[in-house]
Amino acid sequence: MVFAILKGILGAGVSVDTVLTDNHVTPGGILQGDVTFAGGEVDHKVEGIALEFTAMVEQDDRAPERVSRFDFHQAQVSGPFQLMKGSEHKVSFEVPVPWETPLSALEGRPLPGMTLGVSTVLALDKAFDKGDLDPLIIEPLPAQVAALNAMNELGFVFQVADLEEGTIPGSHMPFYQEIEYWPGGEYKDGFTEIELTFVSNRETTDILLQPNDQGSLLSAGHDNYQRITVENENPGDLVELIRLQLQQLAQRTR
Repeated sequence: MVFAILKGILGAGVSVDTVLTDNHVTPGGILQGDVTFAGGEVDHKVEGIALEFTAMVEQDDRAPERVSRFDFHQAQVSGPFQLMKGSEHKVSFEVPVPWETPLSALEGRPLPGMTLGVSTVLALDKAFDKGDLDPLIIEPLPAQVAALNAMNELGFVFQVADLEEGTIPGSHMPFYQEIEYWPGGEYKDGFTEIELTFVSNRETTDILLQPNDQGSLLSAGHDNYQRITVENENPGDLVELIRLQLQQLAQRTR
């Protein structure tokens, strides 16, 4: 089933139509689709086609605060070929999704505050053109699902998610995701808010927990957060593990 269609006219009488097989993927998963080109009135040299991953990121150090577009990953899907006038050329692709791509959906529902997408970049006759942004839905890995379920079971209530500019320890991304919770249950009076951040790789996911009133993860000398590492596919029940981390965090914030 086709879930996403991106269409654009990229100049010189050449049209491109990029269709994603399914725009719902996980970090480390495979994004599949086809790019179809229709030639114009003359022959053209297509020098390459790439798929670019994009996120909208908050920049809190700006005044006033604003959101900027970050193109954080580009994958080549085709090398050069000759597009003859009036002809059609189709390229199928399978692109690995970066492991640190932030989440944008939970159980099939959009995650409020998140905007992710992909666009097609065409190098044509030594010029570059980029299509419109096509929505990308990133679902959580099993380890991330376990952590999110544990937060719910411990009485925390999801508030909002956003992306903050900057690179945190252990990450290679120019931003990091914060999933913000209101405390409840046994933590109702212990925190104002808790922020959850993931850093994933091929085998494991780091889970970072911090109170939102203790400064950014990038604040100078800031170490008032807890970090645990679990396996991506077999994280186990994380309720007690996260409860212990929160207890230690609460003791340090008193």
